Amino acid sequence: MKSLLRMLPVVLLAVLLAVIGGVGSARAQSAVGNIVGPGESIQKAINAADPGDTIVVSGVHHEDVVIRKNGISLLGRDAVIVPPARVGSPCGPSGICVLGDINFNTFKVNEYVKDVSISGFTVKNFENEGIIAVGARDAVFTDNRLIGNGEYGVFALLSTGTKIISNVARGSEEAGIYVGSSPNANAKVVGNDTYGNLFGIFVRDALGGTIAGNRVHNNCLGVLFLADAPGPSGNFEVKANYVRDNTRSCPASDDGTPPISGVGISLFGARGVEVTGNHIAGNVPAGPTAFSGGVVVVRGIGGTAPSNNSVVANDFGRNKPDISWDGSGPGNRFANNNCNTSVPARLCN
Repeated sequence: MKSLLRMLPVVLLAVLLAVIGGVGSARAQSAVGNIVGPGESIQKAINAADPGDTIVVSGVHHEDVVIRKNGISLLGRDAVIVPPARVGSPCGPSGICVLGDINFNTFKVNEYVKDVSISGFTVKNFENEGIIAVGARDAVFTDNRLIGNGEYGVFALLSTGTKIISNVARGSEEAGIYVGSSPNANAKVVGNDTYGNLFGIFVRDALGGTIAGNRVHNNCLGVLFLADAPGPSGNFEVKANYVRDNTRSCPASDDGTPPISGVGISLFGARGVEVTGNHIAGNVPAGPTAFSGGVVVVRGIGGTAPSNNSVVANDFGRNKPDISWDGSGPGNRFANNNCNTSVPARLCN
């Protein structure tokens, strides 16, 4: 155990370098189009910007921000965005919104907004989300702090190629980081620190991506894959994450969510998820819970069986139990894990 913990920073660094690649290089070369100081309007600067411009923001701003133009980069330098949102804004009670053209009757994207990046902001205390992307392609969210937002820290919906890297997301009533309703998600969730939420990282009805090198701790549930209508969830790599002490106790909610506590990684009806090389420890319930464990593999809420998932070469400790599987679904594999307790018992062999 001690040797693995000493190696963990090296492993995470290697993962970060491999997964991130050259994300920041092209964006850093963009010309600065506007500089927005404390109390000035970020939205006015965006409205005046050309596609591809970089807008540098400093200081505290009481507004929400909407981006619909391709290639806009928002670069924060000690920048803070807090409520209230502007009256009548399409962003509503969220902090920063990256919005494509969506037909909400069919739930389809007419046209993506492309290549938007947001970096270096603290976004806090909004009623809904800190940062939201709907109908975005290749959006990049890096080095932001999402604190105490009512629903989600970072929220990506109907989007593809989203990169959520090196952010802090804490104190959300739902999830610190969410990727959903994206059949071609191709998302990268890398190197984030998410804690004090109901769910640390939540993937729902989304296919394709990587969750790597994150610190996911002190939530009710660490990493959740959920498959239900309208589509499947999975085809993700979940590797080299530090998933620990998710012991908060969250009561049942009016939307049907059961009481949850003490869950590290849960695959609810997910398919094709590779859970490899993670450190998963101390996930023990502190109150009533519908299920618990370091890794939990079970049917989804709608009855979808988990299939073709692999839980391999992970390091477990002090979970209750380390691995739990309801026995449903074909092709689920458990091998070479350092664990002591499982339901059924044979999964640690």
